[in-house]
Amino acid sequence: MSHAAASGTLSLSSPAFAHQEMMPLRHTCDGRNLSPPLAWGEPPPGTRSLVLIVDDPDAPDPAAPRMTWVHWLLYNIPPHARQLPEGVSDRELPPPTLPAE
Repeated sequence: MSHAAASGTLSLSSPAFAHQEMMPLRHTCDGRNLSPPLAWGEPPPGTRSLVLIVDDPDAPDPAAPRMTWVHWLLYNIPPHARQLPEGVSDRELPPPTLPAE
């Protein structure tokens, strides 16, 4: 078991950009709008599923400007999954992962 799993933390990273750096243009609406490749470590023991929420506090929801804009939400990600490739489609998600609609 990794130290991260034993401590109850989980790290998320992307080979496309470093922590707190701007996301490359290709992963934005000004570029190709591709989801970035993502990787994470072993989840804490007993984890039954994971959720991924990609929000953007700099792009408020026009319908509710006091809220953070949510770009992407995946849930029911299996705990054995460790990555998502760049530009992943709903069909390529690890079963039984589901996208929020």
